[in-house]
Amino acid sequence: MDTLSYKTISANAATVNKEWVLVDATDQPLGRLGSKVAKLLRGKYKPNFTPHVDCGDNVIIINAEKVKITGKKATDRIYLKFSGYPGGQKEYTPGELLKKSPEKLLRKVVKGMLPKNRLGSAILGNLYVYAGSEHKHEAQQPKQLDLNSIK
Repeated sequence: MDTLSYKTISANAATVNKEWVLVDATDQPLGRLGSKVAKLLRGKYKPNFTPHVDCGDNVIIINAEKVKITGKKATDRIYLKFSGYPGGQKEYTPGELLKKSPEKLLRKVVKGMLPKNRLGSAILGNLYVYAGSEHKHEAQQPKQLDLNSIK
């Protein structure tokens, strides 16, 4: 055989096929939900995945306040934030953040599972999180996705 029968196809911004996906977070474990959403955002479930291109889908997460935190992680895990001023370090737990702002908790979890570079920041812009079951992206006609059906 003198020629290659298949060529490696590298996706770029013009050839990528982005879709809108709706995910219901009701009774989903927080970490598993975050890792699967990060894979969807990154495009790892697509056959033409290219590591240096944003080829993932736009993901809408609804019912963020109904996510499940298993074990003692809601009280024992500690997140830190620092304002930059002396004495400006604050600590909070995932349970507190879930009560105060479930959107921020899910965004924080997914952000930690994305690359720490400009591509990761751009990919995080494709995530939309809502506490209730209502969202403002009906015009995009997102398809409902059951996270238990994917690895």
